[in-house]
Amino acid sequence: MPLSLMIGKNFGKYLSRIGNKPFIPIHHMEAHALTARMKEEVNFPYLVLLISGGHCLLALVESVTKFHLLGSTMDDAPGEAFDKVARRLKMHNIFEYRNKNGGAAIEMAAKKATDPVQFEFPPTMPHYRDCNFSFSGLKNSAFRQIQKLEIDLNIMADEIIPDINNLCAGFQLAVAKHIANKTKRAMLFLDNENLIPNENRTLVVSGGVACNNFIAKVLGIVSDQQNYRLVRPPPQLCMDNGVMIAWNGMERWKINAGVLRDPREIEEIDHQSRAPLGDDWTSRIKKAHIQCSIIKTKDIYST
Repeated sequence: MPLSLMIGKNFGKYLSRIGNKPFIPIHHMEAHALTARMKEEVNFPYLVLLISGGHCLLALVESVTKFHLLGSTMDDAPGEAFDKVARRLKMHNIFEYRNKNGGAAIEMAAKKATDPVQFEFPPTMPHYRDCNFSFSGLKNSAFRQIQKLEIDLNIMADEIIPDINNLCAGFQLAVAKHIANKTKRAMLFLDNENLIPNENRTLVVSGGVACNNFIAKVLGIVSDQQNYRLVRPPPQLCMDNGVMIAWNGMERWKINAGVLRDPREIEEIDHQSRAPLGDDWTSRIKKAHIQCSIIKTKDIYST
């Protein structure tokens, strides 16, 4: 990733120099957060949930350039957890999943589940009244259950556990509930602080994991409960893409924010492998200590 960023940065500087054009540095996660505005009418401020293989965060988007971080993952990202569980399940040995990423394979298998609640996963961070995420516990719980099945059933080498579809459904359900519960607390925080007007009650969900329709369904239930509108960009715009970078550049160009014209300033720009998103409000939410009822499994499967 750092090498790709360096090559892109250097080529962008080259184009700026030979064409005598301005240079607009872009924050990757800001671009994800703003992409929905290209396809839908989404007015500031709004709540954004960015879920991918490398990130999981909630933020209040106040403007093109102003973001407030409400929560982020403390360990694994959801896409990373999906990939690792799919690998442990040896899903690449199943013909229909051989060319799928872990998240897509698990979602496809979960649709075939005959008993989606056969496997239980412990509640994640139930005593933490904040908006931070953790997926390593769910991942490790899945690993333990897979290992137990393999030992009990004497499954060897490349063989697949018989209840793989049900385990995928249970894991996906646990991930979706964890994301939804933290998102609900963020909504309650914004309500308590009067940070989003009624006409702007919008949750934008983006990033690669936003392509998961089951997770989107669960977030839709929470959004309906809290009177929020759920907006999800098309799948090709949820994934990492050049269009979202260009769109962010256009949004900044329109308001002349962060547009560099001085060749010396442009030359000094360097890439960052990771950069914080806006102001960190995570401790502010923790101090608010907001009680939040969790979404129930029966509510998910009854809709």
